[in-house]
Amino acid sequence: MQCDYFDAGVCRSCTLMGVPYAAQVAEKQARVESLLAPHLAGPTASVWGPPVASVESGFRAKAKMVVGGTVGSPTLGILDEQRRGVDLRHCGVIAPPILDALPAIATFVTTAQLTPYDVPARRGELKNVIITLGAEDSLMLRFITRTAGGLARVRRHLPSLLAAVPAARVVTVNLLPEHKAVLEGVEEHVLTEAKALPLLVGDVELRALPQSFVQTNTDVAGALYRQAAAWVDEVAPASVADLYCGVGGFALHAAGAAGAERHVVGVEVSRDAVASAELARDARYGRDGDRARIHFVADDALEWARREQALPELVIVNPPRRGLGQPLATLLAERGPETVIYSSCNPDTLARDLAAMPDYRVERARVVDMFPQTMHVEVLTLLRRA
Repeated sequence: MQCDYFDAGVCRSCTLMGVPYAAQVAEKQARVESLLAPHLAGPTASVWGPPVASVESGFRAKAKMVVGGTVGSPTLGILDEQRRGVDLRHCGVIAPPILDALPAIATFVTTAQLTPYDVPARRGELKNVIITLGAEDSLMLRFITRTAGGLARVRRHLPSLLAAVPAARVVTVNLLPEHKAVLEGVEEHVLTEAKALPLLVGDVELRALPQSFVQTNTDVAGALYRQAAAWVDEVAPASVADLYCGVGGFALHAAGAAGAERHVVGVEVSRDAVASAELARDARYGRDGDRARIHFVADDALEWARREQALPELVIVNPPRRGLGQPLATLLAERGPETVIYSSCNPDTLARDLAAMPDYRVERARVVDMFPQTMHVEVLTLLRRA
C-alpha cells in the first residue's frame, strides 16, 4: 500500500507502510511463534493454523480524528510535533464510508462555530471527533468538546449535520473540560433518537453504545469470533465465562443458537459495554428468550473470578494490552478450568501470562492481523491443562 502522507513524512502512524503485505504478515507470524514457542503443547506445525489476513487498506471501522486548525479551516487527523493539526481526510486505512463523511463534518465544525482546541495555548472548544462505522454503512459521530457551550452548538445545528451526513445514526457530545491528553470524558449526551450503533460482526449483530470499545477491523474481528466459537463447539462445555467481554462478541458467538443449553456469562468493567451486550443479546434472542442462560455482569474480571466458588467449564479471556496480570493469571493457574481461550492484542504480555500459568499449554493458535501496516497483531490461542 502507498500513502502520500507517509511519503511526505507528515504521518508515520503506520510504521510498516510500504512493506509488502505478505511480508508484514510473515514477520508478525514469526515473531509470535518465537514468543510462544516455550508454551506449545506439541510441534509447531500441529499448533499453528494459517494467519487470518486483512485487506490492506480501508479496514479501519473506527476513526479517532484530532481536530486542529481554525474554526474557518479545521483539520481532522493528528497533531504534529508542535501540536498543530495535520489533516488526514484521505487516510487510506480508514473505511471509505467514514472518509466520505469527513468533508461534511469539517464544514459542520465551521457552521457550528466549534473552535478547535489549541493544545499549546490550552484554549478552544472541540478536541476530537470519533467516527464509528456500523451495519449497512451507518455511522456514530461523537464530538468531544470542553464545555456545555459546545454541546449547545452541536445540538442547535444538528439538523444540518444529519442532512449533510445521512448515514449518521447516532450523534453524541462528550464533555472533556480538563486540559489533559485523554481521548474523552465521562459525561456523554446522546442527541439522536437512536442511542446504540448496530454492528454486524461475524455471525452476530452487536450493539455499541457511545463509550463502548469495539474492534477497529470488523471483518477480521468476525473471523476472530468465529474461530473462537468453533473451538468452543469442539470442546462443547456446558458453561462459559467471557472475561473482558466488551460488547459481547465472544460471549454471543459462544452462546450458540436460540434455545441452546450452554450457559454463558460475560464480565466487563464498563457499564456501557455491558448495556451494549445486553441490547445485542435481547435483539438476537428476544427480550424474554435465553436471558437466564446468557447474562452480563458489570464487574472487574479478577474480583468476579475471586468470588466464584467454581469457574465455568471454559473461560475466554480478552484482556487489554497490559494482559491478565499476575493475580488473574495465578488464579487461573490454580482454579481455572481445563480449557481457556486467550485472545491477546499484545503477544509480549500473552507470553508473560503464559509463563505464570505453567500447567496450560498452547494446543491451537492463530495470528489474526487486526492492524495491517503496523507491527500490532492479535493472536488467538486455545490453552489446555497439560
